[in-house]
Amino acid sequence: MNPKPNTGNSAKRLSWQAWGIIVAAIVVIGTLWVNKRKNPAGSIPSPHTEWKDFGGGPDNSKYVTFTQIDKSNVAQLEPAFVYSTQGDPTNYRFNPIIVDNVMYVLAKNSSLVALDATTGKELWIHANLQGIIQRGINFWQSPDKKQKRLLISMKNTLQAIDANTGKSILSFGDHGVVNLRQGLDRDPSLISRATSTTPGHIYKNLILLGSAPGEGLFSGPGHVRAFDVITGKQVWIFHTIPFPGEKGYETWPKEAYKYVGATNTWGEISVDEKRGIAYFPLGSPTYDFDGADRQGKNLYGNSILALDANTGKYLWHFQTVHHDLWDYDLTAAPQLITVNHDGKKVDAVAVASKNGFLYVFNRVTGKPLWPIVETPVPQSSMPDEHAWPTQPIPTVVPPFNRHVVSVADLNPYFSPEEKAKWTARVEAAHTGLFEPPSDQYETVASPGSVGGCNYGNTAADPDKGMVYVMFQELPAFYRLRKRSAPGEERRGFGGRRSGVVREGKALFTAHCQVCHGADRAGIAGGGPSLVHIAGKIDSTGFKGLLSQGRGRMPAFPHLEEHDKQAIYRYLTASASGRMRQGAEQASSGLPDGPVVASGGAPMPEGADAQGHMEAYPDDYTGPKVEYVEAHNWGVGVSNLMSPPFSGIAAYDLNQGTIKWKIPLGDDYQHGLKGTGTPNGTQNKGMVVTASGLLFATCKDGKLRAFDADTGKLLWEYDLQRRSPGGIPAMYQANGRQYLVVCSTGPTSDTAEVETDVPKGYIVFALPEK
Repeated sequence: MNPKPNTGNSAKRLSWQAWGIIVAAIVVIGTLWVNKRKNPAGSIPSPHTEWKDFGGGPDNSKYVTFTQIDKSNVAQLEPAFVYSTQGDPTNYRFNPIIVDNVMYVLAKNSSLVALDATTGKELWIHANLQGIIQRGINFWQSPDKKQKRLLISMKNTLQAIDANTGKSILSFGDHGVVNLRQGLDRDPSLISRATSTTPGHIYKNLILLGSAPGEGLFSGPGHVRAFDVITGKQVWIFHTIPFPGEKGYETWPKEAYKYVGATNTWGEISVDEKRGIAYFPLGSPTYDFDGADRQGKNLYGNSILALDANTGKYLWHFQTVHHDLWDYDLTAAPQLITVNHDGKKVDAVAVASKNGFLYVFNRVTGKPLWPIVETPVPQSSMPDEHAWPTQPIPTVVPPFNRHVVSVADLNPYFSPEEKAKWTARVEAAHTGLFEPPSDQYETVASPGSVGGCNYGNTAADPDKGMVYVMFQELPAFYRLRKRSAPGEERRGFGGRRSGVVREGKALFTAHCQVCHGADRAGIAGGGPSLVHIAGKIDSTGFKGLLSQGRGRMPAFPHLEEHDKQAIYRYLTASASGRMRQGAEQASSGLPDGPVVASGGAPMPEGADAQGHMEAYPDDYTGPKVEYVEAHNWGVGVSNLMSPPFSGIAAYDLNQGTIKWKIPLGDDYQHGLKGTGTPNGTQNKGMVVTASGLLFATCKDGKLRAFDADTGKLLWEYDLQRRSPGGIPAMYQANGRQYLVVCSTGPTSDTAEVETDVPKGYIVFALPEK
């Protein structure tokens, strides 16, 4: 007998039981979610909740989901503690890494220091890592968090340090060292530099690396690579100067892969972890201003390059400058955002350039979201030079920099004498976007090669489709002249290596004498005396000073390592042996504190040898580079044009518009407020929060917080003109939100005593309740 179906009260009881099960399930799921949010230990963190990479997270957005500090209380921020670097000879521009309540910083004469992130207490010190790149390091950990590694680049090598103990991991590479001059498919003995000036990027068990091989003729190739973080083995390489049979080979002379240099990523790499896509911003080929020996478009120079992060397989590219003659590198982190476009959600990538444009693409396909039009540009007057006839110009997304310099654009605050001088020079020059340099006349480019947007200068609110760009209006005057000495285009002014001191004197005369005097004794109102510099700073600190700049002193980012070393040797050649010995002892002695190791892994013999390709291959018969830029990368004038001299532009890429644009900083040298700071964004950065804040550093020595929606200034903190370096970082520890800023340069405030101004890693938080 078949039972009858349940009806009436029985059915109602079953219905209520079902609802009860559903409600209970929802409660359980909700509780698990809340617990996971409160206690993420042992789970994979959500994006933007840790600062374990240079630039915050894999996407390099400098964005965090923290909301404890918001628009209503940001004005209450105050220093929670300072990890001091007072007495340290080096001006660091370091981006700290913070993981599991431990902060890793560079201090104590280029030592790596692990700190308690809530107190600043030293946990361990790996001392004397001379030659380590100063902008940051890489952090990797195993899924169970038992293995933690710091990957560092120094002296043409890649090394691994145990993040728990601070000691070198000697099972990595060859007894702890990977020689980066090897594996580039070119004779290692002819490669002088193979490390980058910016740390790479961790993806799974790989470290993705670019390089900074130099800016001159016959510099090493800038091929991008990936290495295994456990073994140090090179896993893949992508030839940015293509080999025969590779895509893009036809855009160069047939032998170019043997002698052309750079085409490198020395800036920030971004990774779409979900899709396994790595985005590399690439710089220009060498030599920068004379492309006679590299006729063609020159792929992948000046391109955003998307590769499979696992294999290095090509996915897509877009070249922002064809056959670059202006050193318009891509260096800033490509920003990975999601936007509403044509009625659909689109995952996009936006990359800002030194040329003042922001380019926006579909992140997967590489298709521009708005038209980028090949536009005719001026042609070159130089022999054997073939400037590309068109350049890609965005048509909807507005530029963040000005592109023409006219007399009407000159700084209205110039004295009559200055105005007359610059008026005559501008009127005599050829100007305009992509005007090729010439030996017949000066050209003035806006921005110049160190203007526009540089490394560290982009950030984003990824889900809102907002991209923030730091920029500086820094035009440059160029003029080419015939080479007068072999190798001059890569060594600057001054002959061959055998006369290092003589070479250093020539470089000093060209770059330093105007401020420090022919006798090196300093000039009133200008630079200080350099007579006894050997007892004040070692060669590593001095080279960092030239790269970074300090106070009123500009940076010289295009001087190569041996140029900087030559200047230092010239300055110290007449110093007493006691002074030189004191500087050497300072760099080799151990600092105070819990030192666990010194010097990194033992350096294999020859690992730091610096050879250099001196001539074209024997079978090369094409045109050769015959001209150099007469002023060694131009005459940059940071306050030539009317304000703003530097600023921040906020792009709403749902619309392709600039939502707001503001000056950043004050021109304290000339007593001007709200004008932006000349050269104000170099080596500076931002942090964006989910609570609607944008924090920014500036060369004028102030830390500021803006309303990310409007650009309104909400808070500023005076670092007393001690210019901060590197990108600020934000983290949470023990339930408290912190902001850390590296502020290690000298104060330029003459009213202050140097030792009275906080110097080091300044950590801010809200007052404890």
